[in-house]
Amino acid sequence: MTQSTAMGGDAYTSNPEEQVVVDSIYTAIMEQRIAPKTKLSEAKLCEVFGVGRMRVRRALLLLASQGIVDLESNRGAFIACPSPQEANDVFTSRMLIEPKLVHGLCIATQSPDVSHLEEHIKLEHSARADSDRSHIIRLSGEFHVKLASMSGNSVLIRIIRELVTRTSLIVGLFGDSGHSSCPDGDHASILAAIKKGEPSEAERLVFEHLQHIHTGLDLSRSKPQRPDLAKVFGIE
Repeated sequence: MTQSTAMGGDAYTSNPEEQVVVDSIYTAIMEQRIAPKTKLSEAKLCEVFGVGRMRVRRALLLLASQGIVDLESNRGAFIACPSPQEANDVFTSRMLIEPKLVHGLCIATQSPDVSHLEEHIKLEHSARADSDRSHIIRLSGEFHVKLASMSGNSVLIRIIRELVTRTSLIVGLFGDSGHSSCPDGDHASILAAIKKGEPSEAERLVFEHLQHIHTGLDLSRSKPQRPDLAKVFGIE
């Protein structure tokens, strides 16, 4: 199972070749290895992944349905590029949804199994120790999707997954080079509040956590790049 499908998202296709394209683009976005506005040439993607054009088109359509890719008539496919207003809207949405999500986890009649979150935080610590920025960024986003998955609500999981992916695009566009999305230690504090069954504390920590990321952005500027797709996906 690939990184993105393991997160519980719904960007699935029954064809494994298409899924490889979907997962590779999704992970590249989560790790900020591919910038907003990057053109996704069908011909280049066919060459990179060794699949036919129809497979690539179906993968791009699936990513477009998630708001990850923009399809422009007569121009092709591009990595979505959030505007400053959309960036604000994304964080407003997350600050409305995610604090209430952890509140619900804290007051659930059955204590949630948090072992997978504990293991995930260990992976985050290891990535930070190795100064592995790409993995830090991806793991930071995945933590929030894993929180949503604990709710068992498929609609909520899909919404959070899309918001987290858009956040990665936003941080890549408006954040500085040292901005790794989530401050060190915040996730452990949030998890501790959930384990103790402290809904108000968990809500506060999540809200302040998201607010910190939001205020760390400079929405007056952006730094789009034009990376080579073969290098993005590890193919020279």
